[in-house]
Amino acid sequence: MTRLFRPITMLALGASLLPAMHANAQVDIRRAAFSTESGGRITAVQIEQGPRLRPETVQLDHVETVSTTSIGLRVHDDDFDGGFGARGCVDRSAYVASLDPGAYNAQGGFAETEIMAAQYFLPASEFPIKIEQINGLFATVGATVPTTTEWSILVWDGPPNTGILVAEFSSDGLILPHLVMPPGNNGTEIQVSVDPGDPEQIIITNASGTNSFSVGFRIDKHNNQTQNPCLIAPPANSNAFPTTDTDGLSSPTNNWLFAVDCGFLGGWNRFSQLGIFQPSGDWGLEAFWSSFNCAPDVGACCDTGDCTLTVGAACAGDYAGDGTTCAGIVCDTPTEACCFENTGGCLDLAPEDCTLAGGAPAGPGTTCATHVCFPVGSCCLPDGSCADGLTPDECAALNGQFQGDGTDCATVVCPDPVGACCFDGGGCLLLIHADCTIAGGSWAGAGTDCQGSDCDDCPADLAAPFGVLDFSDVLAFLTAFGAMEPAADFALPIGTFDFSDVLAFLGAFGAGCP
Repeated sequence: MTRLFRPITMLALGASLLPAMHANAQVDIRRAAFSTESGGRITAVQIEQGPRLRPETVQLDHVETVSTTSIGLRVHDDDFDGGFGARGCVDRSAYVASLDPGAYNAQGGFAETEIMAAQYFLPASEFPIKIEQINGLFATVGATVPTTTEWSILVWDGPPNTGILVAEFSSDGLILPHLVMPPGNNGTEIQVSVDPGDPEQIIITNASGTNSFSVGFRIDKHNNQTQNPCLIAPPANSNAFPTTDTDGLSSPTNNWLFAVDCGFLGGWNRFSQLGIFQPSGDWGLEAFWSSFNCAPDVGACCDTGDCTLTVGAACAGDYAGDGTTCAGIVCDTPTEACCFENTGGCLDLAPEDCTLAGGAPAGPGTTCATHVCFPVGSCCLPDGSCADGLTPDECAALNGQFQGDGTDCATVVCPDPVGACCFDGGGCLLLIHADCTIAGGSWAGAGTDCQGSDCDDCPADLAAPFGVLDFSDVLAFLTAFGAMEPAADFALPIGTFDFSDVLAFLGAFGAGCP
């Protein structure tokens, strides 16, 4: 993907500064003579021997994401979108527009121990800040084998050359994954987020006094760096390299390179110090951070007729704007469906107006266009039967399930009722009749309960002394019947207390206890 130099027809500097190349290009470096000015800047290069190589842009139609946190929680998934993300009041610092798929340049001569880094400046009032996530884009160009790259991520308070190193994480293949890429032209974005549970948060306090911080990725071990990189570049067809974008170099002084010392340009250099070897784009780096001094913008919010101070994004009603207060703000009372029982009609009115007019407010968020004021439909009863022409309240009084306005029993299929299924060993399950029969149990009837005495051999024994049927059981039944309690619901339909329950109790009382 990128070249570490502008596209000139030359090759020298030691292989660690080679431009990106075709996978099948042969590297044949001999000797180079350099002309410098008094400050050490290289002004001319004369190549005695060496091929003419042309940097090549790589089109990445897909960028895979490898996301990991500082304590090792990670995802390596083509469908992963956005990484672990940052939390709270978050800003992004980068010199690239994004790390989305597109055209990039791979820095083909990038060697082990070299670092791509970027320095970002912030207003002094933002500090201290907490680093939330750092992302870096790497690529392979015509790789003929899978590549595995060991990497480190570094964070400085201030510039990378003289700043304070505050954090360093290295891949180990266990907690932090190595960068593994398939053959071909590929792009992978490494996303490293600081886990909120990590006791070692990355905090930049501006101790350097520069109002800046820097982040960088270092290649610790290439897939295949078999030679001295000052003499032979890491082969482009078997290694992954960091990238720069193709949108032009927007910040020559804040993009940094730590280069292998091959006798020139060793150590830290700004892109602006690389002369004719200056890359044509910005590093594929971005950092997300949050300021300790940042508070979400709040303002007045009118919701359901009341004014409250809240974060703008959390206001479900009308937001008056950041920094506003409820003083002097009169929130309109929202209307809702108002149902009139005497006419069956409906009007959208404020709740207090609805009540004054003798209507029944249907509740916040309702409108006459979608709300049914007086629904009537079918009701599925606990015994599995169905009743037509009931309101929701009437259905609920029968312990039934209302099936919706306009429904009827001709089209509704009510579920089979469940009841206690009693087993010889003393066990009990709530099953429908058919399933109880399949299981070899004895079904106690619709609506019966394993928690009660429905599996008892003496269902009429409702009061002490248990095991003996006497007048106390009759009194217990009559009391439960008068209170319409389940203990007195001896017969169908379940939920209805009538003379059939009395007859069923008397039958059980007359049968006695075994």
